[in-house]
Amino acid sequence: MNDVVNLLKSHKSVRKFKAVSVEEEKIKEIIECAQSASTSSYIQAYTIIRINNMEKRRSIANLSGNQKYIEECPLFLIFCADLNRLKIACEMNNKVFVEGYVETFILSTVDVTLAAQNALIAAESMGLGGVYIGGIRNNPDKISELLKLPTNVYPVFGMCLGYPDEDTGNKLRLPMEIVLKTDYYTSDDDVEMLKEYDEQIKNYYIKRTNGQRADTWTNQVGSLMSNPQRPHMKDFLKEQGFKMK
Repeated sequence: MNDVVNLLKSHKSVRKFKAVSVEEEKIKEIIECAQSASTSSYIQAYTIIRINNMEKRRSIANLSGNQKYIEECPLFLIFCADLNRLKIACEMNNKVFVEGYVETFILSTVDVTLAAQNALIAAESMGLGGVYIGGIRNNPDKISELLKLPTNVYPVFGMCLGYPDEDTGNKLRLPMEIVLKTDYYTSDDDVEMLKEYDEQIKNYYIKRTNGQRADTWTNQVGSLMSNPQRPHMKDFLKEQGFKMK
């Protein structure tokens, strides 16, 4: 097993950080790695915003569900899907920017996600740890106002980074047989495999919490997906220029 594979397979979310700043040279390397990610048709449709202002961090933490590690982490980044730059490129070349299509929304969202994952992997390779913050989509309009985001830009998620001050252990992933199919999609055996997986996850939580928690994966995602997920996002995205045509 090579070092890259070992690094990828050892990923875990980190929410508690040492009170040590991340070196500027490392931050530069992290962003350069983000920019080196694959991008659809070379559009590079994303902007990364580093939040240094602590008052702004506190506001973002509160708007994101009172996630205090946004305030406490040494480095906090917000990754935005950005079509505004492409609009500017069109205007520079006397072309009309055709906005509002689902495909361009997908392209920008995929682009920024690939860049963010590159950033996190690079950070982990330097001994840092981090966690994604999807909670910024709890109040995307207020977050956008704080960040002065123009039309055709939306905040996808945040990322806390820093030197880990905890060891949470690795969570078991789904069995490969569930996620890797050959030639066609099938879920015929998924129920039985999920039952086995549930037992593994339950044992993981029992061990991690000294018996205080014995949850299963299917119960977690069942509880999540049986409730509406941020129903405000559709109207917000339309207001930001993502009309979903």
